[in-house]
Amino acid sequence: MQLAIFDLDNTLIGGDSDYLWGEYLCENGLIDSDGHRDAHEQFYADYRAGTLDIDAFLQFQLKPLADNDLDDLTRWRDAYIRTKIEPIMLPKARLLVDDHRRRGHTLMIITATNRFITEPIAAALGIEHLIATEPEFVDGRYSGRVSGVPSYRDGKITRLHDWLAERDQRACERWFYSDSHNDIPLLREVDHPVAVDPDDPLRSFAEQQDWPVISLR
Repeated sequence: MQLAIFDLDNTLIGGDSDYLWGEYLCENGLIDSDGHRDAHEQFYADYRAGTLDIDAFLQFQLKPLADNDLDDLTRWRDAYIRTKIEPIMLPKARLLVDDHRRRGHTLMIITATNRFITEPIAAALGIEHLIATEPEFVDGRYSGRVSGVPSYRDGKITRLHDWLAERDQRACERWFYSDSHNDIPLLREVDHPVAVDPDDPLRSFAEQQDWPVISLR
């Protein structure tokens, strides 16, 4: 198997899907806008700095799922995809994905953002396999807790290795495309690391390693 792996936020789409989900909820009066925006700005600053407390962030990120019924969440998500995500889907990203598809590669998104938000985005991009942070679902509701290992930094490596082991594909050839220095651990694991519109730390590291640097913008 040849596996083409893509980060999602600021790689295949021109923005952050979790941040935009929060914006959608705030703009429509579905959560406390001031408190949410202030907290999210701090978490995002920590992410860019590489100091994010992933457990604290996920408690924050998953709270709206736990606080609302699934029917409401699903309806809001449909509108969010139309208004926030479809406008930032990048044509060049689609071409890149299609190129790997034509070459017969297995396609995967691996993202720290939770599956509730990212699953319909992966489907819209025609990418069959998704590794995302899994929100726990109990008795027809989200609990607000995480199930298993969050797919963030080294957690992406753990989750990918588990996925490959389940399919007896540990030795497969792998590409990985990402914009973030937080993904350097996984970029160093694959055969073909590619920095996509990278942040400054990743750009510097990629240049030192002589990795390809591309833009999908």
